[in-house]
Amino acid sequence: MSDLLLLGLIGGLTLLLLLTLLAFAGYSGLLAGVAVSAGSPPVRNVTMAYKFHVGPYGETGRLFTESCSVSPKLRSVAVYYDNPRMVPSEKCRCAVGSILSEGEESPSRELIRLYQKFGFKVFSFPAPSHVVMATFPYTTPLSIWLATRRVHPALDAYIKERKLCAHPRLEIYQQDQVYFMCPLARQGDFYVPEVKETERKFRGPAEANDAQVDGTGTDTMSDTSSVSLEVGPGSRETSAATLSPGVSSRGWDDGDTRSEHSYSESGASGSSFEELDLEGEGPLGEARVGPEAEPLGVAKWPREPSTPEKGEE
Repeated sequence: MSDLLLLGLIGGLTLLLLLTLLAFAGYSGLLAGVAVSAGSPPVRNVTMAYKFHVGPYGETGRLFTESCSVSPKLRSVAVYYDNPRMVPSEKCRCAVGSILSEGEESPSRELIRLYQKFGFKVFSFPAPSHVVMATFPYTTPLSIWLATRRVHPALDAYIKERKLCAHPRLEIYQQDQVYFMCPLARQGDFYVPEVKETERKFRGPAEANDAQVDGTGTDTMSDTSSVSLEVGPGSRETSAATLSPGVSSRGWDDGDTRSEHSYSESGASGSSFEELDLEGEGPLGEARVGPEAEPLGVAKWPREPSTPEKGEE
């Protein structure tokens, strides 16, 4: 009799533990639906303090912790430039940090100096007119693990199905939600200066070999053999250089800023988002922008690097 009672007690505790784990997973977002849509961005123009990282995305946790320890009340943000399914983990690039200000608000000098004291840099990017976006609950650390396995595949499928040019990939942590955003326009304004530096590092040896001169002195490299990554005149509306001394003011134009392994590879050839059914309103309360209101086009990005076709802003 005592053995049966003991077995029953063990079975009851095991069942209770399983129910607790299931409830915890459900609270973390296990059963949450993932709805991907195209429409107004969840944020306006943003100024962020960031640190650049090259390596496995799984190692960025320390950067989130570091940025939050400087000012815990600020929202965290991450910008991922490479698809980890297509790029070796040691070459994946991202920028992680905190949002210093949004919209018309300017960050305080004291806040900028505080982050710079801990080795962060300051960068600003605009609010694109249209984005591909999704949200996911952010209630426990398990939420992040679930999001990486549910939201990113859903975004990849949406972008690939519609053949969109949507990159880079942003994550914005706001209260109990994570906003995932992929700009459909002005993508070049979301690339921090370090991206170009690493691009030169990765491509340097290959470009040196391709640029060999033949016996007649003619360069054998054709005009379309590689993507140009030269910086054009800054067209950014808000330059980070106006925020603090020493911050780079070199902006990227809206040309082809991707590498052969960037998130822009998700779409075989970018189609205009005039074809999309733009849904809903932006989280800030703005009315949604219909394609008929702003006939903005996206440059068509080929799968292989070629001469970029610049999209209209």
